[in-house]
Amino acid sequence: MSRAQQPSRRTVLAVAVAAAVAGGAVPAAASTRTSVIGETDDTGQEPARPIDYCAWTTYRDWRCGTAEGVRAVAGLRPGVEIGAAAGRTDYTDPHTGTTATWEYATWTSPVHQLTVPATEAIASWNAHTPAGTWLQVELRGTYSDGTDTPWYVMGRWAAGDEDIRRTSVDGQSDGKSTIWTDTFAIDDAGTGLRLTSYRLRLTLYRTPGTHLTPTVWRLGAMGSDIPDRFTVPASAPGLAQELAVPRYSQEIHKGQYPQYDNGGEAWCSPTSSQMIIEYWGGRLTPEQLSWVDPSYADPQVDHAARFTYDYQYQGCGNWPFNAAYAATFPDLQGVVTRLASLTDLETLIAAGIPAITSQSFLKTELTGAGYGTSGHLMTVIGFTADGDVIANDPASPSDQAVRRVYLRREFENIWLRTKRYNSTGKVVSGTGGVCYLYFPAQPSPRQRKALAAVGVR
Repeated sequence: MSRAQQPSRRTVLAVAVAAAVAGGAVPAAASTRTSVIGETDDTGQEPARPIDYCAWTTYRDWRCGTAEGVRAVAGLRPGVEIGAAAGRTDYTDPHTGTTATWEYATWTSPVHQLTVPATEAIASWNAHTPAGTWLQVELRGTYSDGTDTPWYVMGRWAAGDEDIRRTSVDGQSDGKSTIWTDTFAIDDAGTGLRLTSYRLRLTLYRTPGTHLTPTVWRLGAMGSDIPDRFTVPASAPGLAQELAVPRYSQEIHKGQYPQYDNGGEAWCSPTSSQMIIEYWGGRLTPEQLSWVDPSYADPQVDHAARFTYDYQYQGCGNWPFNAAYAATFPDLQGVVTRLASLTDLETLIAAGIPAITSQSFLKTELTGAGYGTSGHLMTVIGFTADGDVIANDPASPSDQAVRRVYLRREFENIWLRTKRYNSTGKVVSGTGGVCYLYFPAQPSPRQRKALAAVGVR
């Protein structure tokens, strides 16, 4: 989202709990949790992470699911694709009004039992969708009261925008939980209701009568139960290192392609994504960039905005769509998860893995930023000798000005908290440590170990 004080679609997640906070009530499940890795509880044991990311990525994983017309494929990047289609269906694109017939096939994951019953869940995926194909991801879970959720659509996605318009789906709720763009959320966490398990269903579509197919290499979801908090415990500095990540400003794209969320002022997410994609060697060809006005600097940022754009949300800040875009580049993976502390970020940076973090704050809460925001993405690329955060902040007037150093304590708090006061004094939500992680399809042993340490496999 942009650095401006515009309302976030995720702000509504805080409404029920905000009333409880204002009245002094704290959900029971939140009172004993901490999310700082390395701290211990009264027994001297490190508490369980309040975050559970699970993904299906191996040939064995894909063989364990329930397939209807889908086949598992082996190789360096195992995945699933359409074998013999299970049937045909019509889809009317809500953003174009066009109705078309598609062949489809489905893969449904085994049930995943969450290690931490969750108040929120976010799915993400990595796939190749050639022209004439697209995919849909759904989630169905079981609540702690024993009842089931509906099958919720978590996204309809294609790498391009010619066949369908990639979209989230509004208006999904069963009175206990709701889908807010890309996030499943329990409606009233204060009741103690939680999501205890889930399955994901993947539907692959193609033009009838062809042998085209999407290929999906990674499908997963992050469930979490982050305690409601305005402040978080401080972590101790443990690393001084900086990664050489390219620097791109969203601000120099103001007014460009306003059909994609009013131009660059709101392009923090795709700008951050493009920085890390290029850090890993991802490059766009002149042919891919040929649609961009040749007078525009950094045309790859315009491209990233177009191909992360969510036509329902009307913005480029759909978290899974950004991760999926990153994975369209050869030999890259992308996931959406939460991290528990700056210690987690240090673990990743030490292994050469930068991260994109999501945060919101008042101008006075982040020294040196010079702005306030209801939702903003930036790229963490390292830490100073004092432990302060080195970030490539796209909300900068030029590419040269993108590198910033933010005070560790301030950054940690605005990123990890789940509650904050906005400029009018109203209680609104924070992201609770949400981040995108992009990394090689074949991570090195050191990278694999770092990812496993933060719950990503």
